[in-house]
Amino acid sequence: MAAPSERRDWTDATGEAAALATQILDRADRDLAFVVRLVGESQYMLVRHFVGFIEAELRARGVVYGDHPLLRPFIETHARELTDFVLQGIGLRHQFGLQALETLAGDPQRLLRVDLWDSLRSHIEDARRRFVSVVGGLPRILAEIEALPGGRDARPAGGGSGA
Repeated sequence: MAAPSERRDWTDATGEAAALATQILDRADRDLAFVVRLVGESQYMLVRHFVGFIEAELRARGVVYGDHPLLRPFIETHARELTDFVLQGIGLRHQFGLQALETLAGDPQRLLRVDLWDSLRSHIEDARRRFVSVVGGLPRILAEIEALPGGRDARPAGGGSGA
């Protein structure tokens, strides 16, 4: 069981999360965008395309498999980078505001906003709980650091002030 100082009244946190979710949704028409994102097999198709493209470009320049042991990882890495470039470009180019999506979806009661509010509140609460679950070890870590030679007054290597 948690020590009294580690206990948290989550009713306060739920109220804070709900208030923050409300503030964010109040700005939704200005600050919220739905972004097109390719997923699944489409991403795989893009990667495979760029692998083939890079292989052909390298082959045209006289570079083939067997020339270097790191050629395959080089090709795979650059194929993924090119895929990410395409995916990011699509996402940046095709964004929809909340009002446009509500109109397209035929959502006159703004149920999407209610669902977004609930998701925001829930994720904010989860993030807070996650932090609280790990922050309890911080005093121990700080105490161990202070117990090291030089402790709190230890300077970075080279004698600098660190600032």
